[in-house]
Amino acid sequence: MPFLGQDWRSPGQSWIKTDNGWKRSNDETNNNVTPLNSFCDEEDFNKENLLKSVGCDMMTKKRKKDLLNNNTKIQYFHQETWISVHKGSTKERHGYCTLGEAFNRLDFSSAILDTRRFHYVVRLLELIAKSQLTSLSGIAQKNYMNILEKVVQKVLEDQQDIRLIKELLNSLYTTLCALVNGVGKCVLVGNINTWVYRMEVIMHWQQQLNNIRIIRPLNTGLTLTDLPMCLQLNIMERLADGRDIVSLGQVSPNLQVLSEDRLLWKRLCRYHFTERQIRKRLILSEKGHLDWKKMYFKLSRCYPRKEQYGDTLQFCRHCHILFWKDTNHPCTSNDPEGSYTAVSPLDFISLFKF
Repeated sequence: MPFLGQDWRSPGQSWIKTDNGWKRSNDETNNNVTPLNSFCDEEDFNKENLLKSVGCDMMTKKRKKDLLNNNTKIQYFHQETWISVHKGSTKERHGYCTLGEAFNRLDFSSAILDTRRFHYVVRLLELIAKSQLTSLSGIAQKNYMNILEKVVQKVLEDQQDIRLIKELLNSLYTTLCALVNGVGKCVLVGNINTWVYRMEVIMHWQQQLNNIRIIRPLNTGLTLTDLPMCLQLNIMERLADGRDIVSLGQVSPNLQVLSEDRLLWKRLCRYHFTERQIRKRLILSEKGHLDWKKMYFKLSRCYPRKEQYGDTLQFCRHCHILFWKDTNHPCTSNDPEGSYTAVSPLDFISLFKF
């Protein structure tokens, strides 16, 4: 039933309480609504100030929008550096999380400055480049490229881990060539011209890395070749990548002899691969012995090597939260450290395959 009378609670009228109830006041000075003419006759009203205030509000909104869209080189920022991951959740249920959201919120931009986390982040960038690039949102893809640029600049300045970044850029460029194979076949978020430009930037980075010339230090102090042979071999045994051992063997004739040590390559094979994998790829030398060096490189082409990192992301099984160990998170478990498990880059990717 429609209400035909005027609602006494509406603005524009003032009421007075009396013994007989509420009555409308006839005093126009007590009216709550200011007449429209008073605005027109008011001399202090300044239209220019009003326009300026409106303009400031619009600029403030634009700056916030630019920050969220990551148009600048600033990484997408979130106050919390941990994220909740629930495999059973969806967009309609609490706890839904995407790979792009986790990539933005776990502060990888600062992690690359930490020596313990650098290799972990680079490996994660490589895995995303190979298979999960299309799973990232537009903001996450921009953030990915910004972090990649910081990684390249760090390597150019420090002249370390050059081969590692070359492999990352090669994987990314190969994936983009497959995705940007015609305008109609591009499945990446954004304009295809933007991605073509990014491919040109990647080629420029590759050229910069190829032009690096490592400068020999000026100091003439104690070097690796000045150490006893047993210590040089002990240092070689600490290397987890066979390509590093081969590169080190090219420094001097003595190191070349040590880099061919059978026991060194045997330990390396057993560290990275299982006995079953080794038995399937046996290679004999001319003298009838197992050629562990050739077996290592053959096994590396067939199976993934064991990965080693100074620091990794942690996953709390009790709270279902992903975080860096140093940042921690508000855990509700009685034994928080007992519920923490290290998350490898492959495990990180699998957490978001719902």
